[in-house]
Amino acid sequence: MRAVEQYRATLGVAVVCAALALARATYYRRRSPKPTPAERQASSPRALSPIERQTVLDTLHSPRFVDMAPATVYATLLDEGTYLCSERTMYRLLAASHQVRERRNQLRHPSYTKPELLATAPRQLWSWDITKLLGPAKWTYFYLYVILDVFSRYVVGWMVADGESAALAETLIAESCRRQNIAPGQLTLHADRGTSMRSKPVALLLADLGVAKTHSRPHVSDDNPFSEAQFKTLKYRPDFPDRFGCRQDARRYCAPFFGWYNTVHRHSGIGLHTPHDVHYGLAASRRAERTVVLAAAHAVHPERFVRGAPLPPALPSAVWINPPSSVSPPGDQPARAISGCGGIAVGNGLPLSISNSAERVPVAVGTEEVRV
Repeated sequence: MRAVEQYRATLGVAVVCAALALARATYYRRRSPKPTPAERQASSPRALSPIERQTVLDTLHSPRFVDMAPATVYATLLDEGTYLCSERTMYRLLAASHQVRERRNQLRHPSYTKPELLATAPRQLWSWDITKLLGPAKWTYFYLYVILDVFSRYVVGWMVADGESAALAETLIAESCRRQNIAPGQLTLHADRGTSMRSKPVALLLADLGVAKTHSRPHVSDDNPFSEAQFKTLKYRPDFPDRFGCRQDARRYCAPFFGWYNTVHRHSGIGLHTPHDVHYGLAASRRAERTVVLAAAHAVHPERFVRGAPLPPALPSAVWINPPSSVSPPGDQPARAISGCGGIAVGNGLPLSISNSAERVPVAVGTEEVRV
């Protein structure tokens, strides 16, 4: 800058700046800097003096006017023959003192903790949800309840009903726990925040059974991913109908579907095994048999396997709902986070029918006859 000032009169600003590789805009900007915000905001001659501002604040804070709006204070003072400032100036002075806010009670949304749940074996973590099945006419639905083992993806219980009911959900959960021999303190049951899931009868039942319960966060769609994925598998089947004629029609479709899902469907999330094999401890032997088959194929044509001897997909050692940023070793204990009809198929895919009315009807589970 000094060189430019020294030679600008004889050589010119453009020549000197070019020789110094200095932009002329930079030179002029540094020669005449812009005023700072404090310099630009000069006090208006119409502004109140500090003494007048304090007088206005003291008036607004007085016991007489402390609970009144500035508009009311302004009009009251005018009626008494006093003018301190405009209504807008009163608001401006209160805002500068951080004294303008909504004084009515406001809704405070609590902070919900993200559920972080771990399963290292079957019967440790279950997920359940309810989905709608379209009925014979518009705005008619049947409701499918499904309980899924998160580790094995095995459907341990399902039910088709005419509506959502805490009593029906209670029966489904109790029967599923009984048939799976769930001991107190063994299981965590995860669900979203539907009315049936958060109902008092279900909460009391789980407390009696010694089952911990967790819920998804409000308005979070991926806190219950395993149940949602299972519903997608159901509704994307090629033979899934557009509508069901009646509750029995929906039950007739779901019974073979869940039998297929548990015992035939090879699930990509569990090493292409069936949920039944993983749930009942048969997957390891199945994988060993697959390894033998692949080893024999490699021995016959090793040139076809450029990466060496192939191995079947591995079995998962741990399954998470919302894994933490630093996942614990798989050997850790499963997480225990406690937050605040139609047909049931429990375990083997056989339906347990439950009536939505008060009428008691005989139903069958496997070879048992049960009255509900």
